Amino acid sequence: MYAKIAEEIQQSYYKQNYPNEGQRFVAWYLRNIHGLDAAQTKLAITDGADDKQIDAIVIDDDAQSIAVVQGKFIGASGPVDAANLREVLASWVQLKDLAQLQQNANLKLKQRLTDLAQALEDDYDIHFELITTGELTESAEKDLAAFQKELADSDDFPAMLTLVNTDELTRRYELALLKENPFIKHDLVLQDGKYMSMELAGTSVVLAAVPLKDCLSIPGIRDGALFQKNVRQSLGINNSVNKQIKATIYGDRHRDFFFFHNGITAICSQMSMEGNKLHLKGLSVVNGCQSLTTILSCSEKVKKLDDTYVMFRFYEIPQHDRADRISISTNSQSTVKPRDLRSNDKRVLALKKAFEQRYPDGQFLSKRGEQIQPSKNQERAIDLGTLGKALMAWHSQRPNIAYSETKIFDKYFEQLFKRDYSPERIGALQDWMHALEPSWGKSNPHGLNETLLAMRSYAPYHQLYAIAMCFAVASKCNDRVPAPDVAWVHAQKQNITDWVVSIAATALNFALETAANDVQPGGKVFSPVNWIKTKNCLSGITNAISMQLMMMQSIPGGKEKRDALVLDASAFGYRWQAD
Repeated sequence: MYAKIAEEIQQSYYKQNYPNEGQRFVAWYLRNIHGLDAAQTKLAITDGADDKQIDAIVIDDDAQSIAVVQGKFIGASGPVDAANLREVLASWVQLKDLAQLQQNANLKLKQRLTDLAQALEDDYDIHFELITTGELTESAEKDLAAFQKELADSDDFPAMLTLVNTDELTRRYELALLKENPFIKHDLVLQDGKYMSMELAGTSVVLAAVPLKDCLSIPGIRDGALFQKNVRQSLGINNSVNKQIKATIYGDRHRDFFFFHNGITAICSQMSMEGNKLHLKGLSVVNGCQSLTTILSCSEKVKKLDDTYVMFRFYEIPQHDRADRISISTNSQSTVKPRDLRSNDKRVLALKKAFEQRYPDGQFLSKRGEQIQPSKNQERAIDLGTLGKALMAWHSQRPNIAYSETKIFDKYFEQLFKRDYSPERIGALQDWMHALEPSWGKSNPHGLNETLLAMRSYAPYHQLYAIAMCFAVASKCNDRVPAPDVAWVHAQKQNITDWVVSIAATALNFALETAANDVQPGGKVFSPVNWIKTKNCLSGITNAISMQLMMMQSIPGGKEKRDALVLDASAFGYRWQAD
């Protein structure tokens, strides 16, 4: 793995953008393991003078998690001593006082700390990753176990610490290659007398008592690929149930873990036994995400437990619909995310039914992880989460809130999801999202700032907001919201769809650059990620649209094009309150 990385970081991309091997190694990790693109990687890396032992900060809004990365790129046989681990511990201690840390940090770290603070306010989990191509010394291994426990036990700032060494790098790299469509293979050696194989209802079943330390070798726990069919991902080590699991692992009754625990349910597309070796293909854990992520967070302690077991139920389930039913049923005993709880709400079911009746080739994906049926038109498949964000951006005119599914499906659900919302409007919002999608591609047709491109998980909803405002400003209805279906049909008829998308992209770009050039109050550092999550960005976008449309008066043919945006007053309605 060391040789592979050493060769790949010699590519022109890494040499042109990063001055030394250490930064190139971290950049390679972010691109190949975390899946960031070039712009996102550049934004995430903080390495350099006054980096305070923090080489990169990755904020994943979809997973609601923060990864604080420290990299050590040394020869495959080189030692990683306790000093390297203490650097990670020092960064954790410093992050407890963000104000003090930001005062003395370099410019890039200051900016990322502002983004990190916002993520912590939204209850994101935080993970520390020491990535290295070397091996821990004996003393460092002892320190790792102690540091893991110290971080996990903290009441004021709990966190996970993971060592990503050569073996783990290799495993994560191989898994990342399949990340678009994870197909996990794993072989598990079962202990004699501690498993039984049977067939029930035409289904192959294996029940086994598996040593806790064998769970650490199962791929896909850290990045969540193993739990793709689960209704939720990890709830964090500060969750009450996970605290009890951790307490049992570290307690003097760890041998009773098997009896205290409900067991883990795993399904796979193919399963076979060869002696006492269980071959698993298409492996997915549908109940046990909390347990396995907690076990991983205590890995150094778990490695020493030779007589501690957990019950596994392995089912060979090739049918997707049956697998989904098992996932939902086995997870009904504990708390799930607001979006999951809303997936069976009467209002959501009414929207789903109306949409799929109106568009027979379409599909309304109401459940997290639901797959598009092969017989359906992908262009007319709408995800509940995406719809919620689009409603927030268009009708509530608050794209700065659209990044948070928790707020959409909890605090603002009543305002956003209305049973009488027409399927034509849902379809139109989807059409507008498809129309703006190329703006965020590699070709970058509208010349978006690279900082915006690094925020493509939520910044497109600001462009959607800007599209709505183009019609509102031109129609002199700034305080109202146009119906998305009326706007879409009108734009298609006037042949101005691409032009409106371009105007919206330019406005978003101009608003960001204007804000970045403004003097910040109190000498604070401007943070694009923080700016785009505040209401201040909305007035900037609207002002930019007004200025562009006004300037068109002096361009030949500009007035006619501007007037093509005007909608009848009946096309507008009041904004849906969200604050």
